[in-house]
Amino acid sequence: MSFTLAALVVLEETIQKSRFIAKAAPVASEEEALAFLAQNREPEATHNPYAYKIGPLYRFSDDGEPAGTAGRPILHAIEAQGLDRVAVLVVRYFGGVKLGAGGLARAYGGVAAEALRRAPKVPLVERVAVAFLVPFAEVGRVYALLEALGLSPEETYTPEGVRFALLLPETEREGFLKALLDATRGQVALE
Repeated sequence: MSFTLAALVVLEETIQKSRFIAKAAPVASEEEALAFLAQNREPEATHNPYAYKIGPLYRFSDDGEPAGTAGRPILHAIEAQGLDRVAVLVVRYFGGVKLGAGGLARAYGGVAAEALRRAPKVPLVERVAVAFLVPFAEVGRVYALLEALGLSPEETYTPEGVRFALLLPETEREGFLKALLDATRGQVALE
């Protein structure tokens, strides 16, 4: 099972007089990741390398550091902890001491990994779309079921009845469909 972050986390460390600030957040899409990076980058900093992973999609940038010394170690920190749908930005303010390629990779990867270790995590639950059409005579029973389960679907009124659409955790789909068929006495059209 994959995990993602429950909320934004920020960690600051000083390594050889350089200040490193790791900022990590959960993201649902590449657009969200890019927005997070744009909002949290610090233009006055020496470097703003980053990495993000959303399912099979991943990107990283060294932002002016020597190739492979910043973005890839940050991405490795994300993957090593089994995280997905996460963006990490590590801001560096140069302190006057050169770290070398190995030192940079250890610093960026280490700060990112420590921030991710300290972050609260939640399991990543895959959701599936469920849509169904209910005749008007059965709508009251469906509303009662949805309220009992705490679900708020999208509703569309049609000449035949009400079309409901919602996202459910994949593991709950079969149970929900059985309860729906029972509540409506089979008078539901699954899409």
